[in-house]
Amino acid sequence: MTSAVSPSSTAPSAAAASTVSPVPVLRERAVRLRALVADGVLVLPNAWDAGSAAVIASAGAAAIATTSGGVSWSLGRGDGQRLDRVEAVEAARRIAAAVDLPVTVDAEGGYGPRPEDVAETVRALIGAGAVGVNLEDSVTVGGPLFAVGDQADRLRAARTAAAGAGLPELVLNARTDVFLFGLGGVDDVLARAEAYAAAGADGLFVPGLLDLDALAGLCARSPLPVNAMAVPGGPTVTELAAAGVRRISVGTGLAQLAYTAAHRAAAELLDRGTLAEPAGLLGFGEVDALFRR
Repeated sequence: MTSAVSPSSTAPSAAAASTVSPVPVLRERAVRLRALVADGVLVLPNAWDAGSAAVIASAGAAAIATTSGGVSWSLGRGDGQRLDRVEAVEAARRIAAAVDLPVTVDAEGGYGPRPEDVAETVRALIGAGAVGVNLEDSVTVGGPLFAVGDQADRLRAARTAAAGAGLPELVLNARTDVFLFGLGGVDDVLARAEAYAAAGADGLFVPGLLDLDALAGLCARSPLPVNAMAVPGGPTVTELAAAGVRRISVGTGLAQLAYTAAHRAAAELLDRGTLAEPAGLLGFGEVDALFRR
């Protein structure tokens, strides 16, 4: 399982990155991201800002995935396509600059409905240092979804834009919200998977589907590697992998844990005047050292 590799084994150092043109560095990272799914099961604890990305990398992550919900919260917005392209791209830039790992970005609906909007977003994210993009097929939160053909056109535009930007290896993960919003079943997902694969997608993300039997059936029939979301109380990484899932993320899970810890510590300080030190607390020096590159 490829949930952890040494970041220094293949990634260029910060000093080396400054002497190499960005495109070769990004192409190497995109190839590495592809290999992580091809060679095993990629586990992605999602980051929401530069600090969380650096901490996740220090824990041994092989790659960094962002969560649009966590990024939105960190910028004072609610989740659900409430950021604009400029805000999302600048957040991605800060995250990519904080680590020497492949970074794949949750680009929500592409920050515009047209294929041209998606293409512009992909070009901007590559310019910010991303080597992977998640693109969802919801028109709005809760649905409806883009028609299959329309979403295929949007994915095709993303693939063409990546090639034009010098990164044909970009990992394009197509998210379908069929199960998340209760808009169909496995057959509907498979119809979309076929069209998305033909349009150039590299993976299929199906949030909301946690039934292991259904996941196993989908993984067996999907033309694309399947990405599922691990949630508290849901199937474990081992169980999801056994069902055939190749990429596992947690969405806003880590961001929620971090905000919960901050809330509890603040409440303790305000209510009792104490600030207990939790077991395993990262010291000031440990955290600060992550940004002294």
